Amino acid sequence: MLLTSYLFYRIAFYSPTGKQNDDFNLIRSPQMEVYNDQIRTMIETLLARPYEPVTTTSHDGLRLFAKYYHQSDEAPLVICFHGYRGTSARDFSGGSTMYLDMGFNLLMVDERACCRSEGHTITFGIEERYDVLDWIKYSIDRFGQEKKILLGGISMGAGTVLMVSQMDLSSQVKGIIADCPFTSPEAIIRKVIRDLKISDKLTWPLVKLGARLYGHLDLDRWANAAEAVKETKIPIVVMHGEDDRFVPCDMSRQIAAANPKMVELHTFPGAGHGLSYLVDPVRYTMIVQDFTARALER
Repeated sequence: MLLTSYLFYRIAFYSPTGKQNDDFNLIRSPQMEVYNDQIRTMIETLLARPYEPVTTTSHDGLRLFAKYYHQSDEAPLVICFHGYRGTSARDFSGGSTMYLDMGFNLLMVDERACCRSEGHTITFGIEERYDVLDWIKYSIDRFGQEKKILLGGISMGAGTVLMVSQMDLSSQVKGIIADCPFTSPEAIIRKVIRDLKISDKLTWPLVKLGARLYGHLDLDRWANAAEAVKETKIPIVVMHGEDDRFVPCDMSRQIAAANPKMVELHTFPGAGHGLSYLVDPVRYTMIVQDFTARALER
């Protein structure tokens, strides 16, 4: 039992150094490969831009890293959170271009246990949501009490920023842009287990045990994006590809249905996981432009 739990920890939660932290280590799947050349070009364009390396310390003592792209002192700040075992340059290769073209300053975060941030355990938003608070505090301390802030996330990063939405956030946080979020850590982990043709009912207790013993992670801690948005006072826009085979589009529909007053949903026909921008960049950009214009007026 212990060996099986350890294997589940290594597969699901442990984050080693190496290939996964390479910006150009692109996913090989029929849905993704169509866009890989375009993604490589966008990554190269982003990496060629000058940035300032910055760090902060997490609530539990990890050194967290981010890249800061400055455009103007007056511009709003978008803080971007990438996906599971992702990198900011890879996951926001298109989004960064969009935000920079809109004139925003960008803080592109390396999530804990990824790239240049410390740690070895990915927690599916359970601990990462407090890292979001740490980066908000960093931004306010550095840029002042008048700086307007937007939170952006994709995949796990999107689920994470939505989990934060019900917390007591600074009034400087004006809106949240979430692309293909999952509803909760348990929901997405169970879904992946079922995709592997394994019983999630039999496996889930061993997954929880491995997370607790080897990652010091309690998967029973409350962390649920669909529940969090019920209490939010911050406007949210959610985008999701209708052909997402990793995080089902129905998860975003569930999130939007939880609070239709504060959460607007836009789905993209034919788009796979994290590919909505690439499938229809014009529509995607128009949605974000319209949403951010309204949110920043709050």
